[in-house]
Amino acid sequence: MEYLSQERYDELTRELDNLINVEFPRIKDELSEARAQGDLSENFEYRAARRAQARAISRIRFLQKVLQHSRVIDRSALPTDRISLLSTVEFTNLKSGRTMTYTLVSHHEMNLEEGKLSCQSPIGKALMGRKTGEEAEVSAPAGTFRIRIDKIIH
Repeated sequence: MEYLSQERYDELTRELDNLINVEFPRIKDELSEARAQGDLSENFEYRAARRAQARAISRIRFLQKVLQHSRVIDRSALPTDRISLLSTVEFTNLKSGRTMTYTLVSHHEMNLEEGKLSCQSPIGKALMGRKTGEEAEVSAPAGTFRIRIDKIIH
């Protein structure tokens, strides 16, 4: 079971709809045109269209599976006193003194450039369920360090 924000669920639904109704028919047309050119063994356009078709089918199946096994998070049901999915957390790395702010999301939504950290990452796992003022130990590939939760925003 995957939990997604409504925004991410809508994005994935739009992407799937576009792949099925726009991209896949376009790729089928390209395949037909390439097939009409004759000798398929040395037809670059045909091979490229087949690769595009395989990528599209793979992505469609992946998105269908993700959406089938996903649930949209009801923000009103989330705890307000501790860190959970969709919590924005300001924390300090006690080793470096650096303060960071991230929103905890599912791994399908992770995007560090947008400040979205996976709850399944080492830091995400250490933050989940904690309260303001608590400290946690993070076991990351770069080593172990401690963080302090400074602020939780819901």
